[in-house]
Amino acid sequence: MTARGWLLFSLMGVLWGIPYLMIKVAVDDGVSPSMVVFARCALGALLLLPFAIRQGNLTGVVRTHWRPMLAFACIEIIGPWWTLTDAERHLSSSTAGLLIAGVPIVGVVLARFFGDTERLGVRRMTGLALGLGGVAVLTAPHLTGGDARSLAEVGVTVVGYATAPLIMARHLRQVPTLQLIAPCLLLAALVYAPAAAVTWPSEVPSPSVLASLAGLGVICTALAFIVFLELIRETGPTRAVVFTYVNPAVAVAAGVLLLDEQLTAGIVAAFALILLGSFLATASGPTPGATPGATRSARPVAWSTRQTSRADGRVEVPVDLPEERPGSTGQGGG
Repeated sequence: MTARGWLLFSLMGVLWGIPYLMIKVAVDDGVSPSMVVFARCALGALLLLPFAIRQGNLTGVVRTHWRPMLAFACIEIIGPWWTLTDAERHLSSSTAGLLIAGVPIVGVVLARFFGDTERLGVRRMTGLALGLGGVAVLTAPHLTGGDARSLAEVGVTVVGYATAPLIMARHLRQVPTLQLIAPCLLLAALVYAPAAAVTWPSEVPSPSVLASLAGLGVICTALAFIVFLELIRETGPTRAVVFTYVNPAVAVAAGVLLLDEQLTAGIVAAFALILLGSFLATASGPTPGATPGATRSARPVAWSTRQTSRADGRVEVPVDLPEERPGSTGQGGG
């Protein structure tokens, strides 16, 4: 990946590594899952929509791309955010975060159905396996409590999180980031507004709950989605979701630093596996059809009708051609 890609990747590891704690704080205080989802979507839309409108032609963008945008909103936000929040009423935040780390594996499998022809290669497959192994080391001591429904809800969330980037990369790559995410958040807020109104808290929530809802809306939704969509554009959908391997590590680090949780040898080993796996899994693979060991000897250029020949976006410049006379067309004897 490029330096920009690594920066976006690192930010996402943090920005979507902390929502589980904030969600848990809210639902444990009695806030309904619908209210949590409505609050974060409404706040995110409120922050991003003015900038999306300012870019111009927002209605035209929505009118042109409404089908894939609707699919993205349902599969990335409307469905998974509710199932994840509802699951955390019974699962710990760390367990939920650990289970979500299965997204890259599901993404690799689903990419085959979306026509992804990129070769994963031994290096990336090894990275995915190492990352999954690190997650397993972290997960094993925490997979206690909860019930079948909560685990199934997290499974639904995993499938949604793995599918949505593929839709975005295939059908929405040309849509400006703000004009994609702002309408999707607005739609999600409208969908959950009735349920949120019915379950509206009878008393003002505690400061910690209000801070958690604000953090979910501003940091984990508005800011995180901008970074996430730019990461997909920079690295592609299958590499982009590998940051979910880092999320559990962020959760553990937060526990050690803020809650004085014990740092064991197993956690250190899991950190190493996750970080190494992330590095390998996001590595660039070979160009399909390229000869192993081949090096790039030509400079990629944009294709035009005046090029003499083209091979994978590279130009072969003919030599020993007769010199053109002034005024000639350059076409044969001109």
